[in-house]
Amino acid sequence: MTATYETLKIEMHDPKIMVVIMNRPQALNAMNTKMMTEMRDCFQSFYVDPNQANCVILTGEGDRGFCSGADLKERDGMTEETWKQQHAIVEQMVRNLMISPIPVIAAVNGVAFGGGFEIALACDFIYMSETARLALPEVTRGIMPGAAGPQNLPRSAGVRRAKEIVLTGLPVSSSQALEWNIANRVCAPDKLMAEALETARTIASNAPIGVRQSKKSLDKALEVDRHTGYAFELEAYGAVINTEDRLEGVRAFNEKRKPVFKGK
Repeated sequence: MTATYETLKIEMHDPKIMVVIMNRPQALNAMNTKMMTEMRDCFQSFYVDPNQANCVILTGEGDRGFCSGADLKERDGMTEETWKQQHAIVEQMVRNLMISPIPVIAAVNGVAFGGGFEIALACDFIYMSETARLALPEVTRGIMPGAAGPQNLPRSAGVRRAKEIVLTGLPVSSSQALEWNIANRVCAPDKLMAEALETARTIASNAPIGVRQSKKSLDKALEVDRHTGYAFELEAYGAVINTEDRLEGVRAFNEKRKPVFKGK
């Protein structure tokens, strides 16, 4: 990635793990228009060039906030036209995140409220700090969630639990998030990134094309009926057969060594 950002920090770790850090800690990493635009462009770049990383971790700067949602100070007094233009950027951002061919792990290190929670939900799965909290408080502020939270939350927590979370606007603790299948793992605050990186290393060490095709097939499982999903799966499977990585995987197994995948 050659782009530079004002509100995001990018770190690279072996093997081809990218850490994207939302970097407005003074505002609990709330999204102003600049951050929304940079997030949109960052995740669009994964679709354009999926070879820049094998796994991505998305987190927030500091130990208090993952992302506290949209910057309401910036939105104070915003005209309807400007609000709609800003939200169009959010819509593009969350779509780019959801269609990322590269797996994205959300490492929720602090509050993830409103759009911050929705960003985490748009990732492939969520690791949370014990001290982190989630909430969709939009109905308490006169609006509603609009960054795919009402689509993604029922897919993890179930529609009844999602209705409770959205319609009350009340926060969810890390232990509740784990119990309700929103979070995959809850970590001690000082262990969160280490555990996220450990999982990212496992994913990033696998065959990149196989990982991407598997991710696409898993996403389709909840979008279409089973037979249509299986037809999509077989198409995705077919794209993996004629790869160097498939041949390398078989050779490595028979030679009793660790495979060296090249994403080809």
